[in-house]
Amino acid sequence: MSKFHDKKSMDVKICLLAVDVRSAHNVGSLFRSCDGFGAELFLVGISPRPNGNDDNRLPHIAKKAHKDIAKTALGAEETVTWRYAETLSECIAKLKVEGYKIIAVEQDKTSSSLYELSCTQPTALVLGREVEGLNPTEIDLCDDVYEIPMSGAKESFNVSVAAGIALYQARA
Repeated sequence: MSKFHDKKSMDVKICLLAVDVRSAHNVGSLFRSCDGFGAELFLVGISPRPNGNDDNRLPHIAKKAHKDIAKTALGAEETVTWRYAETLSECIAKLKVEGYKIIAVEQDKTSSSLYELSCTQPTALVLGREVEGLNPTEIDLCDDVYEIPMSGAKESFNVSVAAGIALYQARA
């Protein structure tokens, strides 16, 4: 089996943005996927986050979130570079200054197939809420929109599964 680190695609910076993902277990899975694909993680809005610097949450809330994330992150919460932003627009503004292309991973009338995604510059993959996904205003903040083609009876993947698929394609 080939390793991603043998490919040129590992030279491109990839960042995953999780917008208002409510489940700490999903966030923990996002940490694991980011670890596996060499990506940074940006937690946005109400997404649970591990303990961090300048944390303004009540100590018991921060401690519980960290513990719940750690159940599925299995240590990746300690090794993956992550940041927090209160809003998606704040997060995107920071990443634009850093030269990132912003990609929404969402089902939309303007989306292209994720299989067409090729990352040749720093790229941020934006995933939304577990049920609602990204809203039209959030999609408009992005440079492009890609969706994961579906063939089953369900309309979408779990956000952590979708992140793994998107990260894989970003590194392909």
